[in-house]
Amino acid sequence: MPSATNSPELRRERRAWYFYDWANSAFPTTVLTVLLGPYLTALAHRAARDGMLWVLGVPIAPDAYYPYLVALSVGLQVLLLPLLGALADSTGWKKRLLLLFAYLGAAATVGLYWVEGDRVLLGGALFVVANLCFGASVVMYNAFLPELASPEERDVVSSRGWAIGYLGGGILLAGNLLLLSWAPEVGLELEHVVRICLASAGVWWGIFTLIPALGLRERAPVRSVPKSLSLWRSGWSGLAQVLQQMLRQRSAVLFLAAYFLYNDGVQTVIALAGQFAVHELGIRMEALTATILMVQFVAFAGALLFGVLGTRLGTKRALLLSLLVWMGIIAYSGIALRSGTEFTFAAAAIGLVLGGTQALSRSMFSLFIPKGQEAGYFGLYEISERGSSWFGPLLFGLVVQFTGSYRWAIAAVGMLFLGGAALLWRVRSPRAPQEVQTAAR
Repeated sequence: MPSATNSPELRRERRAWYFYDWANSAFPTTVLTVLLGPYLTALAHRAARDGMLWVLGVPIAPDAYYPYLVALSVGLQVLLLPLLGALADSTGWKKRLLLLFAYLGAAATVGLYWVEGDRVLLGGALFVVANLCFGASVVMYNAFLPELASPEERDVVSSRGWAIGYLGGGILLAGNLLLLSWAPEVGLELEHVVRICLASAGVWWGIFTLIPALGLRERAPVRSVPKSLSLWRSGWSGLAQVLQQMLRQRSAVLFLAAYFLYNDGVQTVIALAGQFAVHELGIRMEALTATILMVQFVAFAGALLFGVLGTRLGTKRALLLSLLVWMGIIAYSGIALRSGTEFTFAAAAIGLVLGGTQALSRSMFSLFIPKGQEAGYFGLYEISERGSSWFGPLLFGLVVQFTGSYRWAIAAVGMLFLGGAALLWRVRSPRAPQEVQTAAR
């Protein structure tokens, strides 16, 4: 735990930490949210024979290729992130592993520039590597939070990181959308410009990672690794210890269950709001893209706002308030939302609570972490986020299929927020670091 919270050295290290969110947010915004899915799907359709894309001898519908890649990369994260987090704790290599995965992910993203023609399998492989490395680097990044802020400061520090990430991702996305709109006027082929935009996310990621590379410092592990253990066995041993400790902390387990539910609602809204806007409301793609960009900048302000609310109201109360706003937006969208203008206002409201929900969730979970187990715990936190991202879309799809109504599907997603809030209400936050250490023994 930092002792001098206002020291110049600590402030500089925090600023360097914030900038990793600025750096990596280019990947989920430009690559994941906007460009790669439609681009790879178009390539898959062209490479298909008799309506099917053949991948290692397996026939796959072209429209299913990108969702399968997302599922594969998330599955690998679920398997590997807790192990990598435990390894970082036992070796003290959080910074080294952050930089390793950041630059591997950035390089794979830059490599998407060369994905054209029939190179659809190369594009899939690069995406899986980039998304896996993105998740692994975020585990290491999150693990620095307890070392950079006392429990009283974590809401504000965590919120600043999320806010700066939204700002950075939004700025690059705005530049890329502007380049895409200019492509016909300057005589550039549209697909070539898409590849430039994809690669720009990797360049952005790599360049701005230099700031945390220079500003963050490595810390010695709390528990040294026995020389008789290999790195591989050390990682597994550390993971077993993290799991044993967490199972003794009822509130930590309850929080992860709550987070699993309400974060699944958040991720479902992010993933499927565009489908609702286009097919239910008839909103044009240009207007939808502009709305996505607007949400990035509103989320910047929202994250800062909820950082202040977390300090004044308490983290749990502020987080419950954000979930209450989410439920209000969901109810309005399912019952009364009818026009593009109303969708824009609803999206702005989502932006206001989106960053706050994510930032306060991270800071609240950090309160349950015993000293020396930061990356291991955040590995489990990250797979709770990644591993939950399938249930909400499945629920949404099933309700649409059996009712034919997007509005009933929205109501079903609202139940995820309600269930998550109900569990969160029962979570008891630890009052002091010593209480965490005692509960984990």
